[in-house]
Amino acid sequence: MKSPGPGLAVNDDEEHTDSTPLLQGALRFEAAPVCCSARYNLAALAFFGFFVVYALRVNLSVALVDMVDTNSTLADNRTSEECPEHSTPVKVLHNQTGRKYQWDAETQGWILGSFFYGYIITQIPGGYIAGKIGGKLLLGLGILGTAVLTLFTPVAADLGAGALIALRALEGLGEGVTFPAMHAMWASWAPPLERSKLLTLSYAGAQLGTVISLPLSGMICYYMNWTYVFYFFEGVLGILWFILWMWFVSDTPETNKRISQAEKEYIASTLKNQLSSQKSVPWVPIFKSLPLWAIVVAHFSYNWTYYTLLTLLPTYMKDILRFDVQENGLLSALPYFGNWVCMILAGQAADNLREKWKFSTICVRRIFSLIGMIGPAVFLVAAGFIGCDYSLAVAFLTISTTLGGFGSSGFSINHLDIAPSYAGILLGITNTFATIPGMIGPVIAKSLTPNTEKVLEVYIHVKIDIQVFNQGFFSLFAKGEVQNWALDDHHGHRN
Repeated sequence: MKSPGPGLAVNDDEEHTDSTPLLQGALRFEAAPVCCSARYNLAALAFFGFFVVYALRVNLSVALVDMVDTNSTLADNRTSEECPEHSTPVKVLHNQTGRKYQWDAETQGWILGSFFYGYIITQIPGGYIAGKIGGKLLLGLGILGTAVLTLFTPVAADLGAGALIALRALEGLGEGVTFPAMHAMWASWAPPLERSKLLTLSYAGAQLGTVISLPLSGMICYYMNWTYVFYFFEGVLGILWFILWMWFVSDTPETNKRISQAEKEYIASTLKNQLSSQKSVPWVPIFKSLPLWAIVVAHFSYNWTYYTLLTLLPTYMKDILRFDVQENGLLSALPYFGNWVCMILAGQAADNLREKWKFSTICVRRIFSLIGMIGPAVFLVAAGFIGCDYSLAVAFLTISTTLGGFGSSGFSINHLDIAPSYAGILLGITNTFATIPGMIGPVIAKSLTPNTEKVLEVYIHVKIDIQVFNQGFFSLFAKGEVQNWALDDHHGHRN
């Protein structure tokens, strides 16, 4: 199928141009093997990098439950009396050597949300810098810097809530560049028909980091004390990952010394006519692009629920379901284990639908976004009506978060579909808006009412309304092909 002429801006206006998911250029070279390939080695190292990132991010959610003095009236009045104590007897007594702080619910909300105050600042700059100099060094230093800063969490807590809030904001500054930098790297590394597989594999590390960090943090709090939570994932693990990342990874296939010639030609062939050589960023067309705003709306909606559950789930497990700190961490991790598995499987399914079943890119993105946004809302609503049924509560929250994994092959990687050359910047833009729920969600939820069950009820109703509207917006305005403003010659190319 011929590309349209320069005067026809079909990418922005005609959906039927995305009817064929295969790239014509990709047919000239047989796909390079997956085993031992440079692109999958990059995905594996990125996986462990984001594992460290999220282990660093979520450990405070569990530790904070043990940091606050539950004997104080400020903390005690938040505990639900509707559900009976539900704790499994253990032989080892809960360690009480960690220092306790008199932080009320509002202060806890500010502490949990403070990470995002710094995180939101470096999203767009991170994408821009990664596009100019490459994402390798930027991502590596961002994760290493966050790991080092996290070591000082106990010291900051002793200095007061203000110091802890400032430290977490600094951590957010370092971590804010990671996702835009990774998106910028995948623009040069990911063949279009492997994007779902490669990106979901690399970003699934974040879910596994959550899965491991939540129960392990709970165990550390129980058998040792909360201060050790901030020492475990840092130091050796963060430094070791940084060394491997800097040694084995390169910004592009052309600069990689370990890539085979066949793989290099395969990647170059599939990306032909997809990347722009423009030196200046087309900021005005970017911000005028409806497909970009469709991603913004979907990303914001998804993160509203994700960040809220990430920061409040340990509190919900303690205050409503009355699980102890050890059980808390384990049960809080179950939803993210499901999300991790779903992300990887969804990535495989999405690319198979495009390549083998000839589904168009936009069709796949819409279907997976629909499941990833509406599915979680339905089961979150169901979770609000089961009262003190512990098994159903955990099951519904797990299913809700698991289904969210479909979104990773929907709107989450749509930036690379519509403008691969500017994918880092586009992710920086959408993630800037999507970070707002992380900033205000915990504060609103913690201070809205002293009853955690009421908070969950309010969020359930808000969640379902937002998801239905935002999914409709994404379905109407999202696109699955490179937009004309993202190419030098303004030609559209199918992916």
